[in-house]
Amino acid sequence: MKILVTDGISPDGAKILTDAGHAVDMKTLTPADLLSTIPSYDCIIVRSATKVTKEVINAGTNLKVIARGGVGVDNIDVPYAESKNIRVLNTPAASAISVAELAIGHMLAVSRFLHLSSKEMREGKWPKKDYSKGIELYKKVLGIVGLGNIGKEVARRGLGLGMSVLAYDPPFAPMEFFVEITTKERLIAESDFITVHIPFKKDQGPIIGRAEIAQMKPGVVIVNCSRGGVVDEKALLEGLNSGKVGAAALDVFTTEPPGETLKELINHPRVSVSPHVGGSTVEAQKRVGTEIALKVAKAFNPEKHVRGE
Repeated sequence: MKILVTDGISPDGAKILTDAGHAVDMKTLTPADLLSTIPSYDCIIVRSATKVTKEVINAGTNLKVIARGGVGVDNIDVPYAESKNIRVLNTPAASAISVAELAIGHMLAVSRFLHLSSKEMREGKWPKKDYSKGIELYKKVLGIVGLGNIGKEVARRGLGLGMSVLAYDPPFAPMEFFVEITTKERLIAESDFITVHIPFKKDQGPIIGRAEIAQMKPGVVIVNCSRGGVVDEKALLEGLNSGKVGAAALDVFTTEPPGETLKELINHPRVSVSPHVGGSTVEAQKRVGTEIALKVAKAFNPEKHVRGE
């Protein structure tokens, strides 16, 4: 089969596919170039950059598999692909540890002002007095919205830091260790730190907005390493400016890269930011590439043992 990889794949992943007898082409394409190129391929493997729209699917007259190396599939028109009997694959667990570690890292950063003190020290300042009132994560309540692969990894790390963990997960996800499943309302009201790990659904809008922030503890820390839009950015900025929200950490934004409308939020002194790199570690990239390659190879030949399993 002919496989088009548009956003890159690890060498291990590419080798799995070629060893299975597939022809793999790696190309960076504009949307227009993709439309003219896709008819030649049986499968396309993407990450987050390439959008597999209805137009791309219609142009891909030979497409049998669309694969996304990553957790979400919001850049793929899944219902339309499935209506055309095209399989859609992704790797929901491969980057979970990396995203969870980033979420915890952001919590530590804003709790001890690391995002500010490192910048000011490079400017020749010694802001010891300004940043001597940080807080510990120990014995704080960590609220996790979404207890999937990433949420569970965050829970493990929160427990390891001595936090109490509350979780709200609309499709109930049982845990093999102690995490208290509760209502969204209780989690919102009792958590010192709230981290969100659910997909963004346009028809539902943000799961954290003005109403939710109003019910939170004063000084709450809000973390979003899932998808832009899950937390209402305007409401978050209002909460930061009023002092209701003590700090926030964002790896994802409604517009990426963020435009002028998000400048005030990104530059807020109590906000730690990163450029959507939650799943972008060396280890995660290798796992993502290997896992998606194995899934694609199996999709084309389910009876055959695939090297790398």
